Amino acid sequence: MADSSFDIVSKLDQQEIDNAINQTQREISQRFDFKNTGASITRSGEHGVEISANADDRASAVLDVFKDKLIKRNQSLKVLEAGDPRQSGRESKISVTLKEGISQEDAKKVGKLIRDEGPKGVKVQVQGDELRVSSKKRDDLQEVIALVKGQDYEFAVQFTNYR
Repeated sequence: MADSSFDIVSKLDQQEIDNAINQTQREISQRFDFKNTGASITRSGEHGVEISANADDRASAVLDVFKDKLIKRNQSLKVLEAGDPRQSGRESKISVTLKEGISQEDAKKVGKLIRDEGPKGVKVQVQGDELRVSSKKRDDLQEVIALVKGQDYEFAVQFTNYR
């Protein structure tokens, strides 16, 4: 019998993020407390979002609305890395970076956890910015998924290619 396997990844769902940005833009254009504040949210590259308003607190409020929209779209807030509000002329801007992938050191931590606390006979391989977990028994893989979900990492965790 062949080994069953799955991948542990940290990927962005670009479509959901675009939807959250569009919903945030629509909400700040309609809300009374954002009238005449110049509040806006735009995409800056594939892994960035730029928030601007005429005051620091308004820019932070736009960021909060964006976080709410991400949560409603089942996206983890661990993908966000928001900077502090900074002045740019008359505007206050916040740069948000969207993190994707699992770093080598984080992958090693997850691999060590699975080897130490997971069921015996489970193999873990680091493949770039993801981990491949394989085992002869599917029940062992289910156990590993539960183990990894129970941990609190600084990155979002998804499970893909379950075979």
